[in-house]
Amino acid sequence: MALFKDKKKGFLSGLFSAFSGVDEDFLDELEERLILADAGVETAEAAVEALRREKGLKGAAVQERLTQILTQEMEQAGSPALQLDTKPAVIIMVGVNGVGKTTTIGKLAMLFGGQGKKVLLCAADTFRAAAAEQLGIWAQRTGADIVRHGEGGDPGAVVFDACAAAKARGADIVIVDTAGRLHNKQNLMNELTKLTKIVGRELPGADCEILLVLDATTGQNGLIQAQQFAAASGVTGIVLTKLDGTAKGGVVFSIARTLGVPVKLVGVGEGVEDLRPFDAREFAEAMLA
Repeated sequence: MALFKDKKKGFLSGLFSAFSGVDEDFLDELEERLILADAGVETAEAAVEALRREKGLKGAAVQERLTQILTQEMEQAGSPALQLDTKPAVIIMVGVNGVGKTTTIGKLAMLFGGQGKKVLLCAADTFRAAAAEQLGIWAQRTGADIVRHGEGGDPGAVVFDACAAAKARGADIVIVDTAGRLHNKQNLMNELTKLTKIVGRELPGADCEILLVLDATTGQNGLIQAQQFAAASGVTGIVLTKLDGTAKGGVVFSIARTLGVPVKLVGVGEGVEDLRPFDAREFAEAMLA
């Protein structure tokens, strides 16, 4: 399945029609476009230096080599595959408000349910009004079980009960919704650390993915968020939402280079089928389309 439903204009589009080979004008233009696309100065400089070492590349060969360089930048962070082999396995979803976290949880529940797996949703976002109700709608829509407490309750207690319910009900996947906490609010980040410890204590040995949901339009602020969440919870992967074109999302390079955290899923639309596994090569090719 293609990463994008329709052919999108990449942020490097037109670069190869303007320059026929690798020269300093081409390299200057490439570096500028990568920086403007939020790929980060280090990534831009690394790509330019790698191409500068190439001799005699022209036309399609330049495009192919640049595709390889960009792919390697993303692949250095590790495998994009979700590690959910135990029963139960756990996914803890983290991220600030407005990035599409709850919708992503619903799409994941639909995906796993379609694979015949028993899904349990955990409504540990007890801070935001109606958060549990929204998750409950997704539970009904996808046929998943749900564990929830009242608004303002202890998120740790909800996670504790969800772990117990997962064992009692034979759940395959537990997906934990957390508050859309701001990455600069230390008390809420400490709460997130506590939740991950509860999962580790109550479900020892269970595979646990901690997925940070980022809005593709966030830009370099996404790197700041990723750094803070990684420090609090040991983020294992990124879900990049609202990626409706390759002119967005360049921050994945900075995250891969700085934190070594891979992008695992991308949201390219509103439909359930629009949550897709991330493919570094395909993403790089789309940039150069």
